[in-house]
Amino acid sequence: MNLPFKRVISLFAAPALAGLLGCLPLMAQAAAVTEIRIAVPDLSAGTQHSGGGVVDVLREQQIYEKAFADQGIKIQWNFFKGAGPVINEAFANGQVDFAYLGDLAAIIGRSNGLDTRLLSASARGVKHYLGVQPGSGIKTLQDLKGKRVAVFRGTATQLSFDAALASQGLSEKDLKVINLDFSAAVAALAAKQIDASWGSTGLSALRIKGLAELPLNTKDLGGAGSVQSVLVGSGKFVDEHPEVVAKLLKAQQQAVQWLTDDNNKEAYIQLVSGLASYPPVILQEDLHDQKLSELFPSNLDPAFLAKLQGSVDLAAKERLIRKPFQVTEWVAPQLTAAGL
Repeated sequence: MNLPFKRVISLFAAPALAGLLGCLPLMAQAAAVTEIRIAVPDLSAGTQHSGGGVVDVLREQQIYEKAFADQGIKIQWNFFKGAGPVINEAFANGQVDFAYLGDLAAIIGRSNGLDTRLLSASARGVKHYLGVQPGSGIKTLQDLKGKRVAVFRGTATQLSFDAALASQGLSEKDLKVINLDFSAAVAALAAKQIDASWGSTGLSALRIKGLAELPLNTKDLGGAGSVQSVLVGSGKFVDEHPEVVAKLLKAQQQAVQWLTDDNNKEAYIQLVSGLASYPPVILQEDLHDQKLSELFPSNLDPAFLAKLQGSVDLAAKERLIRKPFQVTEWVAPQLTAAGL
């Protein structure tokens, strides 16, 4: 058992474990868990499902299924093409227990009153790109003034774009922003119906086909606009079944350990490319200057929480949310009690 694994176990050791045991009388009143329902934005361009990152590793290795098999608990993976906005609706309707979400969707849900708890990081510093028509002459964000730019509103991509614009003294008001989901934005750019789009690997696929240029990305902007993603849980589920949450986080760390081993980079690229129906070269180019050990740590360290707080503050400033909040108060109480 190595150090990262011990850290996860320590979440529920000593004082934290005492707190969980104190919940046992309440747990006796809660319905027994027969399945765990997990929501994920579907990033696949094909018939299979892909959430990228830790989600694809968890599913490929059936880590959650194996962890809960002895209790007869089934794992239900729910993939949503509508991404964060639809997943927030599913939370509101009591249809999911956990979700892997980009920062903005999770922030919007919390701000709008969804009782979710922040459980872990799932990615940090994920690059986003500006995609433009070939020969358009658009080289910088300043060149986008007055242009038609597609962005998927309500998702981490919108917050990424707003952060990138803000780093250059711009805002959405300087452009003609069109709300299109990821697939529609790629199709519109390829058909020359828009001037530009902001997104991730889907734009790289267009560039390889010669249908788009990628003049800049968030790394060129000093990290401004890079995306974070998180694992959040239903407050009701987390409070009623802390032992299940503990086991889930412990199991997740098996995937995190594999994923943050840079020796597994090519295997990870092949895994996600196969599930998402992307040519491997797209992810190879996307990750050529990034280490998996820097992208996928799961710990809620001060730097990660500060980045999330910055996202909350920016979302409030840009009026993407009405009620800002403190990220530290979002963290599940069990994790706070354990000093994380």
